[in-house]
Amino acid sequence: FGAISAALHQRHATGKGQHIDVSMMESMLTLTLSELQLAQFEVKRSDRPLFGPVATADGYLNVSIASERTYQGLCAAAGRPDWLTDPRFAEYLDRRSNWGQLMDEVEAWSTQLSTVDCQAVLDRNGVPCSPYRTVAEVMQDAQLAHRQSFAEVQDAGGSFKVLNPPFRMTGSATRAGSRAPALGEHTEAVLAEFGLASAAE
Repeated sequence: FGAISAALHQRHATGKGQHIDVSMMESMLTLTLSELQLAQFEVKRSDRPLFGPVATADGYLNVSIASERTYQGLCAAAGRPDWLTDPRFAEYLDRRSNWGQLMDEVEAWSTQLSTVDCQAVLDRNGVPCSPYRTVAEVMQDAQLAHRQSFAEVQDAGGSFKVLNPPFRMTGSATRAGSRAPALGEHTEAVLAEFGLASAAE
């Protein structure tokens, strides 16, 4: 989408079009920047990912400790100021090397709390986090209802919800249609549009 927008901008500015080649594999690799770096160098690694799930009493939270400030917030949230001076965790590189041990100690705290309560105390201490949820749970999110993210669609089997496009435009309608056509319903019209006769003829 970004490449198309950039190409359209260039065409508008220069009058020249261009071919766009998009690789799905390369697109997915753009989401693994840290992993790309780690794969190229011999470094001592933790047995747990830096941005992985943390268990709670009734689920999981994804906690992002991406700076010294957020690490300090984690220590405060867990009531563990000793982690700030613990030689395994005090310095960033030592913390990375001993990440599995740190997360074990975090979970000794977090598994005593519900996901909701754990998220609340992390939020209060400025630690970025979000719960792992099922698709069914996400579909009940109040923000999705507020944004009218779903459209109700009817077909021969009944009604169901589909996602509207994830963007909104002031000058264009961006909602899904309210009806799914039956299989073959528009075959004749599509063939006629291309000047072709149907197979029945």
